Amino acid sequence: MTELPATVRAPELTVVVPSYNERDNVPELAARLGRVLAGIDWEMIVVDDDSPDGTSAVVKELARRNPRVRCIRRVGRRGLAGACIEGMLASSAPVVAVMDADLQHDETILPDMLGHIRAGRELVVASRNIEGGSKTEGLSPVRQAISDLGRRLSGMILKAPLSDPMSGFFMVRRDLVEEIAPKLSTAGFKILADIAASVTHRPSFAEVPYVFRERVHGESKLDAKVALDYLGFILNKLSGGLIPLRFIFFALVGTTGLFVHMVSLYLALGAGMRFAAAQTLATFVAMTSNFLINNEITYRDARLKGARFVVGLVLFYAVCSLGAFANVGVASWLYAEAAGWWLAGLAGALMGAVFNYAASSALVWRR
Repeated sequence: MTELPATVRAPELTVVVPSYNERDNVPELAARLGRVLAGIDWEMIVVDDDSPDGTSAVVKELARRNPRVRCIRRVGRRGLAGACIEGMLASSAPVVAVMDADLQHDETILPDMLGHIRAGRELVVASRNIEGGSKTEGLSPVRQAISDLGRRLSGMILKAPLSDPMSGFFMVRRDLVEEIAPKLSTAGFKILADIAASVTHRPSFAEVPYVFRERVHGESKLDAKVALDYLGFILNKLSGGLIPLRFIFFALVGTTGLFVHMVSLYLALGAGMRFAAAQTLATFVAMTSNFLINNEITYRDARLKGARFVVGLVLFYAVCSLGAFANVGVASWLYAEAAGWWLAGLAGALMGAVFNYAASSALVWRR
């Protein structure tokens, strides 16, 4: 086996940085890491979701001058959790850290976090919710509410009582990630919570306080949709992973469609329309609402735009129409077999939802 030159050392620590439209921040982050990690063998892997601002090109140019920097450009797939997983699995270092590219995470605590790992901890979390930490400087009221909601819900599923389970800044032993990688979801923003919920044992962990800084360049990727994403994640884990995360989102969106349908029906009848016409109009309004929300949330990583949006909407109308037949058919058959009306109706609704979800995934938002 060929020996490495004495000047080349394998990294002890890989810092994984998921990115989307962060070309102005990544070079500064690399410079900061170089200062705070002096004396540590480290590397930075930027996992870029094919940013239209050319982030990957900036990172690759930086890598030509700095051998500690690597770039993974993802084409045709998006999502913070998936980017983090790919970056961690691309590392050969025994320790991996995850932090944002937007300079809101305090890189100066990385040596302290690594010290805890060297002392035997499996997981170290940079927390905004313990003494010495703060998130009011960098979080809007909406994002603070999302973070607090996630912390309250997480107790039902996490193997470790983390004070900040929605933190995007943490360090973990790579062998732990390798062990649970098949269980991790590539969708959403909750990679730390997913790790803490997927481990087979209670991990030894530590928390280090930090102050969440204000963003310097670019725009935040987190909004109120993250709250729905986290709720779906909790339900998925409570079901033991049996209920797909997308189906949970799809069903939640469907419940909003019922409200839209009833409001539209009420308004149409109030405008003097006959019931049959009003019901038809309300049905199409509800289906349109469901399509728009699903396109924005449930299938955001396969979001339809332009001509594909129009074609997808027409296909969604067709799929939901067939789903209605499945709903009525199953419910009518069960009712004829002397099943209770509520059981027949529930089974029909479930059949329609499953059909709509399967057909929509295969035909409307197919990859």
